Amino acid sequence: MAARVISGLAELQALIGSHLGTSDWHLVTQESVTAFAEATGDRQWIHCDPVRAAAESPYGGTIAHGFYTLSLCIALAESAYRVEGLRMIINYGVNRVRFPSAVRVGSRVRLQSHLLDVKPAAEGVQAVFKHVIEVEGATRPACVIESVLRLFF
Repeated sequence: MAARVISGLAELQALIGSHLGTSDWHLVTQESVTAFAEATGDRQWIHCDPVRAAAESPYGGTIAHGFYTLSLCIALAESAYRVEGLRMIINYGVNRVRFPSAVRVGSRVRLQSHLLDVKPAAEGVQAVFKHVIEVEGATRPACVIESVLRLFF
């Protein structure tokens, strides 16, 4: 899918309350989960030991870290929409994050993105987004995020 293009601040503000886009599907691989484990030091067997996870896990195999899933948000959002005219974006934080279901390694995920609010902030605007990371074929999302970004035009 082609990313939705939002032309500047006025168009962004007009989209408050709207669905901004859906990302491309992203395959969650054991290699990427293992790399995340190495980068963060979270090497729990449920993420890194496919043999043990197949035998002992209620998921039948390894699963992605919740924070790995959360970390996909930015890359997935980039394939869903982009705002033209920005000088810089700063991740200001999150108001809420939930992980309603696990992401099994080998699954594909995608992002649904909604714009909740845009308000003036120092030297730019503060935008609040609701991002929902879906797992292909699952009934419950893997991650629901209310993220806050500072956008500088």
